Amino acid sequence: MRGVVESGDFLFRLYGSRRQDGYLNRERRVGPHMKYSQTVRCRNATHVAGSLFVFFLLGNICLRTVHSENWPAWRGAHGLGVSHEKALPTSWGPEDNVRWRVPLPEPGNSTPIVWGDRIFVTQALAEKHRRQLMCFSRRNGKVLWSKGITHTGKEVTHGSNYFCSTSPVTDGKHVIAWFGSAGVHCYDLQGKHLWSRNLGTQNHDWGYAASPVIHGELCVINFGPGEREFLVALNKRTGETVWQVDALRPADETALVVSGTDGDAPADDAQFDPARRSKSLRGSWSTPLLIRTESRDELIVSHPRRVTAYDPSTGNELWTCRGLGPLIYSSPIWDKGVLISMGGYFGGSLAVRPGGRGDVTSSHRLWHKLRSPLWLGCGVVHGGYIYVHNMRSVVQCMELVTGEVRWEERQAGTEGSNDTWSSLLLCNETIYHINQTGDTFVFRASPEYKLMSVNSLKERTNSSIAASNGELFIRTHENLWCISLK
Repeated sequence: MRGVVESGDFLFRLYGSRRQDGYLNRERRVGPHMKYSQTVRCRNATHVAGSLFVFFLLGNICLRTVHSENWPAWRGAHGLGVSHEKALPTSWGPEDNVRWRVPLPEPGNSTPIVWGDRIFVTQALAEKHRRQLMCFSRRNGKVLWSKGITHTGKEVTHGSNYFCSTSPVTDGKHVIAWFGSAGVHCYDLQGKHLWSRNLGTQNHDWGYAASPVIHGELCVINFGPGEREFLVALNKRTGETVWQVDALRPADETALVVSGTDGDAPADDAQFDPARRSKSLRGSWSTPLLIRTESRDELIVSHPRRVTAYDPSTGNELWTCRGLGPLIYSSPIWDKGVLISMGGYFGGSLAVRPGGRGDVTSSHRLWHKLRSPLWLGCGVVHGGYIYVHNMRSVVQCMELVTGEVRWEERQAGTEGSNDTWSSLLLCNETIYHINQTGDTFVFRASPEYKLMSVNSLKERTNSSIAASNGELFIRTHENLWCISLK
């Protein structure tokens, strides 16, 4: 393991990025030395040479960092698991290409987010009933601050879905975390508490997992699943409710059922009875996705039985497409005008073209699979192909427009279970997939399977990999890791 490199903080001050309206817009920040070297009058050749040296040095730094980016939310700036970095590591180990690692107090499933020189992680302390947001220094992993609340109310979850399983989100000024029944909490980057909201009890035997997303002035949360389910948009500055869309009435959801899409979660009366949904094989743990079509913004949510688009500014429904099963774990993915929504527990999956109005099942749906593999993590799209893995680490390459499978490979780990709950990361033509035993498979995004490397940290994890400024950040049940070639 190498020592700490302290140039990263300087580089961020020189060149940063800001996320606005759901998109990542880079802002060049020229420091005082750059300005001085451009305006000072040089008195001799030595000064000229020195000024030119500084100019080219800073220019070189800017060129090297032009492709650096923040990772402000679960699955990155656009919610698609795509990084535009140019030099991410493809091989590492517990003592190889590790910039630092720091211990975490307890296991957790959330993914780190990164803004500039700070890393944010949600963390539960189960015995102390604490729900926390932790901030780490990017340079050395030092804990800068840890803020949160004590929640003593009754809260249930799956044995492997730890409390605080949702990832935080930031716009560079606000950092927002949703802790289920323990509420929504907002801080600034220095840890100052800005606001909190109690959205009421979230109750399901498997807990919650949908991370918040920021769009303009709004923070959107897919609250549920269980007895109380709704989609809510909060003012990111105050926490006040801007709009809320409640779950469908049981009769309306029953009307959306497509025969044969239940998978291994057959429909029963409990699915359509809100009072008993906390114990039913039904629900959505899916993080919303914001997309831009040719004419408008759309907020996409995968619900039980259907995928729906909303106007993100008002919450009004734009369109819906039927064909999903009752259990939804993964979030939607999209590229080249095609949206993919995948059901869980062998339920139905589909592809649809956004931009319609009303029920677009017959007019905009491109393909539909009544029964799917055991999807849980999210896939990625590249070059007209979908790459996605099931819970047993079987990876598929499918044609985006038709859903036809081009190849299928089981990625066997180095030890123990090959199961995975994580989502894929795409960087250029390289895909990263980490399983529960801490093995990361690096392979080509190609219609022909090509494995590049297998890298093991030998620690269990259910999180996904975050990428920023040439570095990978991996949260295991034991440590937070920074993987770097620097």
